[in-house]
Amino acid sequence: MKTPELKLCGNRSLEDWQTVRLSGVQYAGFIFANSVRRVSNEEVAKWLEDYPPQDKMQIVGVFVNPELEELAETVSEVPLDIIQLHGKETPAFAAKIKQMTGKQVWKVLHHGDGALSDMSRYSDIVDGYVVDTKLPGQWGGTGKRFDWKAIPDYQNKAEKQNVPLFIAGGVNPDNVRELMDYMTDGIDVSSGIEMDDKKDTNMINRMKERLG
Repeated sequence: MKTPELKLCGNRSLEDWQTVRLSGVQYAGFIFANSVRRVSNEEVAKWLEDYPPQDKMQIVGVFVNPELEELAETVSEVPLDIIQLHGKETPAFAAKIKQMTGKQVWKVLHHGDGALSDMSRYSDIVDGYVVDTKLPGQWGGTGKRFDWKAIPDYQNKAEKQNVPLFIAGGVNPDNVRELMDYMTDGIDVSSGIEMDDKKDTNMINRMKERLG
């Protein structure tokens, strides 16, 4: 059984970043969009300068329907490795972002009718996918899981495109072993490793242990 990669997202404070930085996971995410976990360019740039990523950790910036100018400004100020588009961004927009920034682009798909056909639309454009739960009025960070029986279809499509698939929405240390049965490439978690709205070292370690 392969061990999925881990992305710890929604780091909203220097304390969060210090916790995640030392966790040994592959990806750390910061949200530059309307969210309780929103952070500013200035904050993240300072945190990353004072405490650089370790062990080849990659930094992911999360955006929801951004303006090109807004995104370009963040990329110029914050050393991002990956841009994650979490809204209704089109394949053409994603392609333009890649061309403009030279960064990898991941696209979030909300589980439901049409998500698989959307993957076909983004083929040969995006460098990875995150499948998340869709609730009315929310783009993500719901803490709710979708029907994981759908994962193999997403995973097969991602493999045909030769890009990774991450699963988000309601993943936590108590259910992550179940998720491993679906052989997904990666797991994107935020609230599932938080205690009192802060990233929790013990919860992160429990999740890593259960991933083997």
